[in-house]
Amino acid sequence: MNTPSLLDQQLDYLKLAFLKAQYTELAQQAAEHSWTHVDYLTRLIDSQYQQRRQHTVELRVKAARFPVLKTLEQFHWDWPKKINRLQVQNLFRLDFLAQQANVIFLGTVGLGKTHLASALGYAACLEGHSVLFANAVDVINQLNAAQKKGSLKSELKKYLHPRS
Repeated sequence: MNTPSLLDQQLDYLKLAFLKAQYTELAQQAAEHSWTHVDYLTRLIDSQYQQRRQHTVELRVKAARFPVLKTLEQFHWDWPKKINRLQVQNLFRLDFLAQQANVIFLGTVGLGKTHLASALGYAACLEGHSVLFANAVDVINQLNAAQKKGSLKSELKKYLHPRS
């Protein structure tokens, strides 16, 4: 019978499954490459950190309900002709979040509003922010229906505080 080690039990208790799965293999690499204890520990903790960070980003992206996942790098700047590229790129610094401001893209069909909004939301998710993607028509329809049901306040909260 293979009894779990104390370390395995502690990692289970701390819910560090990824660390538990990696520590033995990484210890072998550390021995082969003569890593210091600190180097081994740094790499082990970094692996856990990266895995957890990626999982958190995936949850944020799922909760955001993007219609399609896009990035700024995928955007075709040759159409539309009158788009202010510097202004759009500046939005991706995400300064508007600290100001608790919103970003609204206006224009006719086919100009890339959804692409840019999705890319901006995705960039915010990558930086650890909660996002809720919504187009104006859907927001108006949902708020109108909520008002008729007497639940406008709680429906508004979904848009004002998407992380709640």
